[in-house]
Amino acid sequence: MAGEVQLQCTTDKPCYPSTSSKQKVHVLLDVKATTMQTLERTPINLCMVIDRSGSMQGAKMDQVKQAVNHVLDELETDDFISVVLFNERSLVVLPAQHIQELDQLKARVNGLQAEGGTSMSKGMKDGLTELIKHAGPTRISRMILLTDGQTWEDESDCEHLASEAKLNEVSITALGIGEDWNEVLLDAIARNSTGRADYIDTPDKIVTLFQEEVQQLQDIAVQGVKMSLRLSKDIQPRQIYRVIPDIIDLSHTALSDRDIMVDIGTVEKQNGQALLIDFMLPSRAPGRYRIAQTELAFTVPGETPINESVRSDVIIMLSDDESQTQDQDGHVMNIVERVAAYQLQLEAREAVNTGKLDVATVKLREAATRLLEMGEAELAAEAEKEAVNLEEQGEMSATGTKKLQYGTRKLTQRLDG
Repeated sequence: MAGEVQLQCTTDKPCYPSTSSKQKVHVLLDVKATTMQTLERTPINLCMVIDRSGSMQGAKMDQVKQAVNHVLDELETDDFISVVLFNERSLVVLPAQHIQELDQLKARVNGLQAEGGTSMSKGMKDGLTELIKHAGPTRISRMILLTDGQTWEDESDCEHLASEAKLNEVSITALGIGEDWNEVLLDAIARNSTGRADYIDTPDKIVTLFQEEVQQLQDIAVQGVKMSLRLSKDIQPRQIYRVIPDIIDLSHTALSDRDIMVDIGTVEKQNGQALLIDFMLPSRAPGRYRIAQTELAFTVPGETPINESVRSDVIIMLSDDESQTQDQDGHVMNIVERVAAYQLQLEAREAVNTGKLDVATVKLREAATRLLEMGEAELAAEAEKEAVNLEEQGEMSATGTKKLQYGTRKLTQRLDG
């Protein structure tokens, strides 16, 4: 049945000035499941891959056990669950199986102990093996990966496994707890698998994050979503961001000089997804123009999976009447401002990495100003604090860097409308 997904394009201005120079156009693509989308629940295929190195001892491991037990309570009998632990070795605690004999499953989880070092790729490899047993378009497959430390020189293996996961219709949610983990690696794992990465600052938030992940899995409407963008002549895409449910710079594949493709993963029934695309528009005379055509291809999972697609044109108006080109779309510009704040903290980190501390300090203070104007006082204070750290110590703190990166990534979750 067609009509499971709607695609709506909104530009930042209803009408643009006709100029003799290039200008930027912001386009918001809203992707939402429609009321035609079946309310039937799609079975889940979930593997939790948990760091059990020595640094996980105590409150972290206690909270992990609680979180896994809560997940077991939330799953249905037609779901598949598996649990893999890793330190310098990997251990499949629960091979992929249906939820049966719940008390026995929980007893095995409650006996988990933390010890040893960290070799993440071994856990990911075993977790992917368990997931592949039941992966496919008839169910939603997800790996939850949790770590609190640096892995032992196997980062490239982890990234490769994440790409392999995407090929097998498995996405990865990569969660880092505390300060001593590699956010660049976890972001790459998430990006390569069309998943997401997040930061857990204290152990008491582990249970909530796991519960939210299961709820999100149960709310997925379609998966394997790919966006194709057919560009009109001389139109250039500058940036493509996912902005709902969070902000992330999406990598895209150029199929030709006028065709690009972006993998965007899954779309939830409740929140959907939204993309922000920045186009560069060449000089043009007044008139109505189609600058691009978007197409979303996706799979409706279930007992009989359905492959569908939906299209929408990106239309703009240009005028040489100044009175017609003053208005802006408030909702789109609200998102643009939040993306700008997210981008500023990324640029600050890049400047630090290249030794341009004065540039990084300016970027952080600009981010702080924008965040304060949005009412994000806590994040603004964090940005100012890190600017002071750069001035006084010549570096940003690990905690502050993570708070800014993952905090600004969630700015669009607090939109007024």
